[in-house]
Amino acid sequence: MTHLARRLRLVDYFALAFGVMVGTAWLVVMDDILRRGGPLGALLGFTAGALMLLPVAYVYGELVPAIPDASGEAAYVAQFFPDSVSFATGWMVFLTYFLTCPFEGLAAGRIAGYLFPSLNTHELYRLGGYPVYLPHLLLGLGLTIVLTWINYLGIRAGARLGKTTTFTFLTLVIIFAVAGAVHGSPQNFHPLFSHTPLISILLVWQVVPWLFSGFESVGKYSEEASADFGGRGFFIAIALTLMVGMVFFWIVISSVAYVAPWQSLSSNQQFPTAVAFERALHAHWIVGLIMGSALVALVQAFNANMIASSRVLFAMARRSLIAPRLDYVHPVTQAPTLAIAVVAVGTMLTMFLG
Repeated sequence: MTHLARRLRLVDYFALAFGVMVGTAWLVVMDDILRRGGPLGALLGFTAGALMLLPVAYVYGELVPAIPDASGEAAYVAQFFPDSVSFATGWMVFLTYFLTCPFEGLAAGRIAGYLFPSLNTHELYRLGGYPVYLPHLLLGLGLTIVLTWINYLGIRAGARLGKTTTFTFLTLVIIFAVAGAVHGSPQNFHPLFSHTPLISILLVWQVVPWLFSGFESVGKYSEEASADFGGRGFFIAIALTLMVGMVFFWIVISSVAYVAPWQSLSSNQQFPTAVAFERALHAHWIVGLIMGSALVALVQAFNANMIASSRVLFAMARRSLIAPRLDYVHPVTQAPTLAIAVVAVGTMLTMFLG
C-alpha cells in the first residue's frame, strides 16, 4: 500500500489545527459569551480554560509521536481496549470533524446572504421552520467540490490553502480590531462582570473546551509529517494552536466589548458582532470586513475538518474497523482519495437537511 505523503511542517500543523478550532462560531456566540461573564469575566474564563487544557495538550504531545496513527484516539484506546471500543471511539471522533463540514458549507450561504440579500431567494423547502434557499445550497455544494478537488491533489495543496486562509483571517481580525479601537470607549466595558466575579468566570469557562476543540486534530495528520519534523514538534504545534486561540478570543472579546456596550448585544440579531461594529463606526464597510473575515474562517475550518475527517476514515479502514477499501491511497498524490470522496459526498447529502 502506498503511504501518505510526508510533507507537513510546524506551520502546516498549526494552520490546520487552528482551522479546525476556529470556524465561524465566534461570530454568532459573542453575545452569549459576554452575557455569561461580562468582558473581564470572559477574558479570565478563556484564560482559565486554556490553562486547564494545557495538561491535555501535553498528553497529546506525548501520544502523537508515540503512536503516529491518523485514527488518533481510536488508535490510542486500541492499545488497551477491544476493537469494539476502538470502533465506537473512531466514529465519535470522525463525526466531530465530519459534521462541521456541512455546517460550514451552509454557513457560507448564510453569511453571503447577509452581505447580499438577493441570495435569500428561491426557497426550496423548510426544515424545522427554517428556509432552505437554492443559492445558499448551490454555494455550499460548489465550495465542497472545490475543497474536494484541492484535497484530491494531496496534503501539500490542502496545507497550502490552510496556511493562506489562517494567516489571512488573523490579519483581517487585527484590522477590524484596530478599527474598533479607534471608535470605541473604555466605558463600554462596564460592568466588568455579568454576575459575581467567580460565577461569571465559571459560566464562560464551561464553554471553553467546546470553542477550543481542534488542537487535538494535530494527531490526525501525524502520518504526514515531513521526515525532519521532530517528535517534540507535535506538542509545540498543539500548544501554539491553543495559545493563539486564546489570544484570538481575547482580541475579539475585547474589541466587541470596547466598540459598544456589551449589554446591548441581542441574541435576536443574526450576527451581533458585526452589528456592534457597524453601530460604533456608523459605516457599513466594517460589516463587509468582518463578514469577509468570517468567510475566510469558514473556508479554513471546512478545509481542515475535511482533511481531519478523511484521515480518520482512512485510518479506521486500515485497521479493518470499516470497509477496508477506504484505505486506498492515490499512487501519485499520496492522498486517501476514496476517504476524501466519501466525506465530500456525505457532506453534500447532509447539506440538503438544511
